[in-house]
Amino acid sequence: MTHAPAPRRRTVLGGAALGGLATAGLSAPAAQAAQAAPADRAPAASVTYRNKQILIDGKPALVLAGEIHYFRLKKADWQSRLDRAKTAGLNTIASYIPWMWHELPDGTIDVTGRTRPERDLGAFIDLCHENGFRFIARPGPFTMAELKGEGVPDRVRADHPEIVSTGWHDAPATTPTVDYLAPAFLKEMRHWYGAVMPVLAERLHGKGGPVISVQLDNEIGMLAWVSNSPDLTDHLTADFDGWLRTEYGDGLAGRYPFADEDLAGRRKAIRNPKDAYGAALMHDLGRFMRGRFARYAAELRTAAEDHGVTGIPFVINIHGTSDSRAEPFPIGISQLMETYAGIEGTISGADFYLGDLTLRNVTDLYLINAFMDAVNDQDQPVTALEFDAGHADYGQNLDSQTSPSGVDLKTRLCVAQGAKMINYYLFAGGFNPKLDEPAGDGNDRIGITGERHGFAAPVDPEGRPGVSYASTRRTVRAMDGLAGVLAPMRTTYDDVVLGFVPDHYLTEYHPPELESVQRVLDEAVNTRGAGPRGSLARAMLLGGFRYRSVNLQAGDLDPRRVPVFALATGEHLGAGLQRRLVRYVEAGGKLLLSGRLPVKDMADKRCTVLAEALGLTVGTTLTDANRFWLSVTAHGWAAPLPEVRLSRAQLCEPARGTTVLRELSTGKGCGFDIPLGKGRAVVITTDYQCDLTFWGRAFRALDAAPALRHSATDPGVFLLTTADGERGRLLHAFNVSSGYDQDFTVTENGKPLFGGEKLHLPGRTAAMLPLGLVAGGLRIAYATAELTGAADGRATFRALGGEAVVAVEGAATCEGARTSTEGGRTVLRVRRPEFTVRRG
Repeated sequence: MTHAPAPRRRTVLGGAALGGLATAGLSAPAAQAAQAAPADRAPAASVTYRNKQILIDGKPALVLAGEIHYFRLKKADWQSRLDRAKTAGLNTIASYIPWMWHELPDGTIDVTGRTRPERDLGAFIDLCHENGFRFIARPGPFTMAELKGEGVPDRVRADHPEIVSTGWHDAPATTPTVDYLAPAFLKEMRHWYGAVMPVLAERLHGKGGPVISVQLDNEIGMLAWVSNSPDLTDHLTADFDGWLRTEYGDGLAGRYPFADEDLAGRRKAIRNPKDAYGAALMHDLGRFMRGRFARYAAELRTAAEDHGVTGIPFVINIHGTSDSRAEPFPIGISQLMETYAGIEGTISGADFYLGDLTLRNVTDLYLINAFMDAVNDQDQPVTALEFDAGHADYGQNLDSQTSPSGVDLKTRLCVAQGAKMINYYLFAGGFNPKLDEPAGDGNDRIGITGERHGFAAPVDPEGRPGVSYASTRRTVRAMDGLAGVLAPMRTTYDDVVLGFVPDHYLTEYHPPELESVQRVLDEAVNTRGAGPRGSLARAMLLGGFRYRSVNLQAGDLDPRRVPVFALATGEHLGAGLQRRLVRYVEAGGKLLLSGRLPVKDMADKRCTVLAEALGLTVGTTLTDANRFWLSVTAHGWAAPLPEVRLSRAQLCEPARGTTVLRELSTGKGCGFDIPLGKGRAVVITTDYQCDLTFWGRAFRALDAAPALRHSATDPGVFLLTTADGERGRLLHAFNVSSGYDQDFTVTENGKPLFGGEKLHLPGRTAAMLPLGLVAGGLRIAYATAELTGAADGRATFRALGGEAVVAVEGAATCEGARTSTEGGRTVLRVRRPEFTVRRG
């Protein structure tokens, strides 16, 4: 078992220690402003983060927030919605602060309520504070939230047509995105921040107010990505052209045939790419935009700090779920990682909409958190800035409904993976007010959803508890009851790591109708991250591994810190990363590759560094097309297993090692166990199914096995752990099966846990079970019931069904329990749904 890397002290003090942004392409003035952070404008750091924890006034905190849009409610209704939040157990309120709502038709900005009471931003934040809530501010400039123009006033685009994006083939953008770094837009942004940031600065937590965090913009880069319409304005293409010349120097002509043309010719070639360089352009444009987004985030932060917003962490939120899945989510991480990764005083937050958590998508959420953490530094915590609450009937068509278990399972999985801040979005609905001046756009409202907004939220627009309110309340109160235990805890892992390659997700801007681009795109979508069919990531989780993720692009892998490295990859992987994997295995690392063996780089050019080192000659890739029933057989340590029909197999000839999978009709290999230097590689070049027996054998071949094991026979159960040093740990047990109850025992390194007692976990539920945990003045050796609270020499529990067993070091009592002693422990057997154990 390993913990996350050793902690390093981090304190958020204004805008200090942003020097790393310079290498990410930050303009010199913004870099100087960000690094200067005068001490006289920075209050004492009251909200910080360190060692994966959020600290408020020096104490670890679990932030449980709900999004309430003050601008969609009458001022007289603000209190009633806060009452609903208070009853639900939330401790924080979050809200977008829309520029387009506060800007008046004459271009002035009202944040004091002089034109409408609902524009009194300070009054809403103050009311949150009076009700005991903290506050997370989300002031844009972009806010989305189903607002027209995505929250940016239409005037801004009308006044500055040069900021409006131009996409592939000079086509106008199909979304209201803009060139973020266009001078005119930055000037407008500073005008907006100049009005809104002083309101926040007066109410920072360090000044006795509720504001604990400020989000910079919203889903940066999302609009251009989802529309495949990059912001190819004249300003941006000139910037990109300069980046290319700096990046490739004299080698630029070898990469791009347009290198020697004038700027107008180069701009035309960028907007109208050819197949010969299409894949290279997709990759380079993605890399360039990472740095450009970082420069934009730095400009936003500097503007906020210039108006006194310091001493709190800034947040960058990441987008990327669709249709209850998160396969494209790491595109958002890849896009935005340079805006926050390792940047002092900035953290990231996920936006996800997954509906129910099931066997189909449980690894999607697991990988959201794991890949975010792979990019975070050793202090930055995982957070969720938009955590889908409600019952998911977003179209108000009575055609969709999330089960009550959805919010509970997702919350618990995030917390088990170290999330320290969760914002339930949207917690309370409201109404889209009319525009100040009619626009003749059909309804003349600020939003695109009609009069009512947030009809799927736990609290409906009229303020009534919706169908999901009770389940959300139960979940939030369960987390809040253990906040003191959960807040300082860190996730613990087995010695198996899943690799993350951000460059595999540089597909957000794909030039259309080019064969080279489509080859890279198809291969990436089919194999990256979770492996073909998602089998690798799912088999690791359901097979018992508590695994973290490591960014392969961050540096060489040390076999002592990463004994086993699993990586899903297709035929495209950069030469430098292929060499890195070779060095890792030669130094003693153990590598599991799933998917086609890389034979090209990300520009679709031949690159066989890894294949040559492994002694594999790559041949044909067979598919199950044209009534060919592609099948593979198991050999060596993979046997015995039934013959399996698959849809794809890359056939290779090995120079050494053992062949463990063979394609049936040819007898050629598609699975190998190969020694290399001091290490070893298992290479699976098929889309092998999620067979836990096969993948378990593959990891055992690399001397890897999960420390925690359970006896459940049906799929859906997995176990995670969090720990707080000598204060003990929690075992987070999940059953995501479709309603099937499971009874099972648990062992750790072959030794029984929970005294050998069986755990009962109903279908679609989870539980947090103490192991050697100090809570409420008791040391709980173990409990087969969920700990729900602890204080003043007592601990409360929720039984999971049948008889619950609680073992406490020393003397303890519980009303109605059968009591025995074992060594120095008191063992209590209780048959009640809820009960309290008291010391002595």
